Amino acid sequence: MTALYLSPSLRQIEARHRDAPLMQRAGAAAAEWAAELVDQRSRPILVLTGPGNNGGDAFEAARLLRESFFDVRLVFAGDPARLPADARAAYQRFVAAGGACHDEIPSESHWSLIIDGLFGIGLTRAPEDRYAAWIATANQLARRDRCPLLALDCPSGLNANTGQRLGLAIEASHTLSFIAAKPGLLTADGPDHCGELRIADLELSPDKELAADGELVCHSDFAPWLKPRPRNSHKGSFGSVGVLGGSKSMVGAALLAGRAALKLGSGRVYLGLLDPDAPAVDAGQPELMFRRAETLLQTDLQALACGPGLGNSGEAVRLLEQALKCPLPIVLDADALNILATDGRLEGNLYNRVAPVILTPHPTEAARLLGCATREVQADRITAARELARRYACHIALKGCGTVIAAVDGRWWLNSTGNPGLATAGTGDVLTGLIAALLAQGWPAEQALLAGVHLHGAAADHLVAHGIGPIGLTAGEIIDAARQVFNGWIER
Repeated sequence: MTALYLSPSLRQIEARHRDAPLMQRAGAAAAEWAAELVDQRSRPILVLTGPGNNGGDAFEAARLLRESFFDVRLVFAGDPARLPADARAAYQRFVAAGGACHDEIPSESHWSLIIDGLFGIGLTRAPEDRYAAWIATANQLARRDRCPLLALDCPSGLNANTGQRLGLAIEASHTLSFIAAKPGLLTADGPDHCGELRIADLELSPDKELAADGELVCHSDFAPWLKPRPRNSHKGSFGSVGVLGGSKSMVGAALLAGRAALKLGSGRVYLGLLDPDAPAVDAGQPELMFRRAETLLQTDLQALACGPGLGNSGEAVRLLEQALKCPLPIVLDADALNILATDGRLEGNLYNRVAPVILTPHPTEAARLLGCATREVQADRITAARELARRYACHIALKGCGTVIAAVDGRWWLNSTGNPGLATAGTGDVLTGLIAALLAQGWPAEQALLAGVHLHGAAADHLVAHGIGPIGLTAGEIIDAARQVFNGWIER
């Protein structure tokens, strides 16, 4: 388990260890990684320090690097007397050891490494004036000199809780997170600004002191359900999935969901299509069975996926209302979410259900469900996902960079698999089918959602690792890759 902590929790942990030399430990960890990253010792290291404790970490790292005979140029423009006590002590140790401070970035040098110690986890507004200029210059110099840019704790300009870029932000190639991982490093803008992420626990065990705010999805979250199939099996052993959707011109969405469910092991997959002119067979996947939409809801199913290509017609609304009355685990996506957002009658149907419901919105669908703007969802994805789970009494996967998974009881996870190849039409339909397949095979809703999201991203990563994408990756290619990765998990 990788525990995730928000800033208030980290402040509590730090307060409990106020007598421990945490800043010295942070500086030592930063100096150690910095020394590994430098490959041209003929060039100096640039260290940017800010007015808070993040600057203190940078002072410590700079001092230790100088002691290891690195050429260090440290930039600090604040008033040492106004530094927090620990940071002021770090500054004094740096100066006492012979270190000097520049008040601007030297212009005559090419750099072997740049260290960002400007702002840490407390930043909640855009950097301004001198600091904004330093951030822009640091990014430019790292590109010019093709040198690593190491951020301490959190890239300056990034909200460590939400992953929102607050203005100009450091584009780090490496980030060293102190004590524990922060959620903002793993969702929204975070992954584009953090680069390679390491954690330096500073000799603390936060999970033994304070319950984690959230977790990173990992294999162990669902490993007990990854079981080889008995030889004495038949198609009825692995459940039947129904897919409700496929209105006119949108049949492909339902086909993708159905194919994904089939290739992740459902014994049978039935498609209930709304398009009266839809084909009677999927020539690319003839194992899929077609039903009239009305008939689908009367079929013996173990899980139901609603929404891929459903449309928003009166018939779609009526069928979704009937579907929500079925005593089955249900995955709602795409048009089913849009109908739910606009038809208040349906929301009540969710509260009276015994079987679980999973919603898989992208940010704009989430905004419709919450009655807000997409930018508000993206500004705090974790809060948005948890509010959706509370309001609709459903498990949630808020899709996007660092998909947020929220359970009905308030717990939440971030997913780290996946890449930009998933940013193409139809991949959400594939995810819906993967989750429905696991539900039909008897997985609990929480584990089905965690595994489905993690597998969806892992399949995209598998393809990219084998030279397919990320540019031009298609949703259909995810399906076979997911099957391969999933079987590999079971063979572990």
